Amino acid sequence: MQRRRLAIKAARHRSGRRPDGKRKGSGRKERSFVPLSERIVNAMKNEKRKPINKKKLTNHLTAYAFCAPWFIGFICFTLFPIVFMFAVSLTNRKLNGISNFVGFANYVNMVQSPTFWNSIKVTLFFTVVMMVVTTIWAVILAMLLNYKQKLNGIFQFCYFLPSVIPTVALAYTFRTIFGKEAGLLNAIISQLTAKNVMVNWLYDKRTIYLAVFFITLFTYNTGQMMLIFRSGLNDVPRELYEACDIDGASPFRKFFGITLPMISPIVLFNAVMGCISALNGSFALLYPLTGESGDPNGMTQVLSLLIYKEAFSNMKVGYACALSVVLFLIACGFGIGIFAVSKKLVYYEN
Repeated sequence: MQRRRLAIKAARHRSGRRPDGKRKGSGRKERSFVPLSERIVNAMKNEKRKPINKKKLTNHLTAYAFCAPWFIGFICFTLFPIVFMFAVSLTNRKLNGISNFVGFANYVNMVQSPTFWNSIKVTLFFTVVMMVVTTIWAVILAMLLNYKQKLNGIFQFCYFLPSVIPTVALAYTFRTIFGKEAGLLNAIISQLTAKNVMVNWLYDKRTIYLAVFFITLFTYNTGQMMLIFRSGLNDVPRELYEACDIDGASPFRKFFGITLPMISPIVLFNAVMGCISALNGSFALLYPLTGESGDPNGMTQVLSLLIYKEAFSNMKVGYACALSVVLFLIACGFGIGIFAVSKKLVYYEN
């Protein structure tokens, strides 16, 4: 009997059964519930424990090495000047280098200055109008060049040629054209009207803005916008225009219903670039035309001109740096505002 029991146990052991007759592993263990966040944390810990792949590390170091020149340039020529500018704005630094810490006295004097508020008003007005005018003009030129016709490349070259000229040279050229006594424009009008026309275009309150914004149509920013808009117009699907032709849509309906929504991301990009160009590049255009005082009566004295006047004419470098901080904040405000508005107006296919 004892031998029989031992034989049965040996047979069950060979067949993988337990003493109670059930197979080993047939019982299921109850799994405990583990939250998803805990599983993610455990996975990240296990990932950190894995040895770093040498090839992957080499690829990362190579990528950082290629990006290093840009980071060095950004730190040296962008980040450091901004921090240094804010630090100098808290002093009464002069052009000869003498400075003492004065805290926020420059900002208090700035807020109490009528010249500052006039410059803020002119800066906002000039930036908005210049951005709108140059963008609309660039779209018009791009649409004209988008039509397939002979000598299209020559027309594009001629439209873009004024944009290649340096801004200072362009400003002095138009200063000669809009001159009062020896100006070319007055001479042409005098020949057409048979009268002696002596309009001081750049120093008359009624004509100064008309002359300045006309000159902005020939700046580099406008030519660059034109080329970008033309490349965007070529990417608009032709099937949409064909469907509009079948429905009998007018050209204005095509533009506002198809063309403008399809190129709206490009409009956003050019609007941002135009805004930055108006804020930073206005000095090179307006200084040769109207001087550092923004004549007549400060009507064209944007913040960049006021900064130059305070730093190099009045020798108040600390106060000029405080004005530069305000100009930097205005540029940030314009960028944030444009991107905030673009969320409702810009159309993306994806």
